[in-house]
Amino acid sequence: MKSTTILPRRTLGRFVLASVLLLGGAMSAVSSARAADESPDALVKRITADVLDTIKADTSIKAGDTRKIMALVDSKIMPNLDFQRMTSSAVGPAWRQATPEQQKRLQDEFKLLLVRTYAGALDQVSDQTVTVRPYRGAPDDKEALVRTEVRGRGDPVQLDYRLVRTPGDGSGWKVYNLNVLGVWLVDTYRTQFAEQINSKGIDGLIAALAARNKTDAKS
Repeated sequence: MKSTTILPRRTLGRFVLASVLLLGGAMSAVSSARAADESPDALVKRITADVLDTIKADTSIKAGDTRKIMALVDSKIMPNLDFQRMTSSAVGPAWRQATPEQQKRLQDEFKLLLVRTYAGALDQVSDQTVTVRPYRGAPDDKEALVRTEVRGRGDPVQLDYRLVRTPGDGSGWKVYNLNVLGVWLVDTYRTQFAEQINSKGIDGLIAALAARNKTDAKS
């Protein structure tokens, strides 16, 4: 059987370049009341504008300063993600069998993997603009799909975001998956993670993620 490794940075370059336009955002403070009332397309529009301006103005972020990017992730990105849902969806059914300690390790290593991937792709952000299509869902929807188009060098990129409403913490909508050119990010990881889990179990997946992160830290 063909061996499978955790996706390297270049493989996910198109995901990262597109997703960083959203997930690196939320630079401006937003009150809980406003966040709770904000529609999913308005959220996407606001934070894409924020991140483009921020990246263009901060040379150290654009150059891939990992420490600065990780601090940015903790303070600005994570509040806009349902990261536990992202991780559990990527791990698949095995998530329910994982211990709380294993689940925490998986989230920590998956987060680090994505952060280092962002760090390796931020220098591609230059003159991109984003058009957000109006949201067509109902006001009481629990989940939403927001479609956007990213324009810059080369052909336009169609980019879709899946969001979930999180009324419990008053933060409104959170992103849990994204689609670039017909491929969903979390689904891509799920396929590779499943092979790791089937071969070596949850601990094997954690070890593979940790090894990938150590390799990236040295490059």
